[in-house]
Amino acid sequence: MRIGIPSETKTLEGRVALVPAACADLLRHGHEVYVQAGAGLKSGFSDDAYTRIGVHIVPDAAALYEKGELIVKVKEPIAGDLALLKKHHLLFCYLHLAAEPELTRKLLAIGLTGVAFESVEDHGGLPLLHPMSVIAGRIATQMGTTLLHQPQGGKGKLLGGMASTPRGKVVVLGAGAAGGNAAALAAAAGANVVVFDKRPDRMAEMMALGPNVTALYAYESLVAEEVAAADIVVGAVLIPSAKAPRVVTEAMVKSMEKGSVLVDISIDQGGCFETSRPTTWKDPTYSVHGVTHFAVTNMPGAVPQTSSLAICAAILPYVQRLAADGDWRQFEPLRKGINVEAGKIVHPALQDMV
Repeated sequence: MRIGIPSETKTLEGRVALVPAACADLLRHGHEVYVQAGAGLKSGFSDDAYTRIGVHIVPDAAALYEKGELIVKVKEPIAGDLALLKKHHLLFCYLHLAAEPELTRKLLAIGLTGVAFESVEDHGGLPLLHPMSVIAGRIATQMGTTLLHQPQGGKGKLLGGMASTPRGKVVVLGAGAAGGNAAALAAAAGANVVVFDKRPDRMAEMMALGPNVTALYAYESLVAEEVAAADIVVGAVLIPSAKAPRVVTEAMVKSMEKGSVLVDISIDQGGCFETSRPTTWKDPTYSVHGVTHFAVTNMPGAVPQTSSLAICAAILPYVQRLAADGDWRQFEPLRKGINVEAGKIVHPALQDMV
């Protein structure tokens, strides 16, 4: 099969879907691999690193999409990509269609098959979402900590505190891969951390992080109480492939002290704060009721070398399945990942969106 890896076009997105070592594995299995010129540069992989192993470098996106049958990229297609995608393409990437009805309509009009990383389920887990969730969780705490600094518009508080000063307070909504990693980093920095979830096993995992971590059931009234007293709130609520529920209301945001920070990891799926709207790394923050909001839709794109290696290791076995002879739809994890096909919405979580 001809596999195409385009350059990412989202604002300040530096990841590449397949690193040279992964392409070498695909070449050994008899596939042709095409990479758009410069696609790997921000992740530390030169065009020469690809050509040395036999990958074809093509000059631009038009040539890439013309050559490729299986298109493997990281982020969802935007305007330039959509103009080049065709009905015969098999698209494998993050799609996040629950938050993108317009993108959904465009993919349906093209008629291609779209398999979403975030929808691939294997033994009850989300193996292609997990590595980027880990990175997003860690970035969320790092950014929240920085945005508390007074020159960044924050209240001027050191997250871990010190002798004679109070510790900062971090509230994390959701104790999955993203929320759990956000909580772990905040706890390691010395903050008092409150994590909300509804699963007893996850709450137990959070309590085990240390004596400065409290895990609570996500009762709405209790969430409101803890958010009001928080310095940083991290939203990491996930319903697989579906739009994120709004857990923090505008009234809750208004109750927070000015200079506090909200970080919405769930923004890829529409956001879990009522006051959330998508931002980019070029213009990552805005303020509502004096509270700084950070809602970048590609948080892991800020660390493309780490992110590219992590996502590539996760997706390569699935790319090999998609590219192999035979019907990959018989492989249940990939079948569950189909979002759209032949002009129809396939994934049940998306049935009512357009």
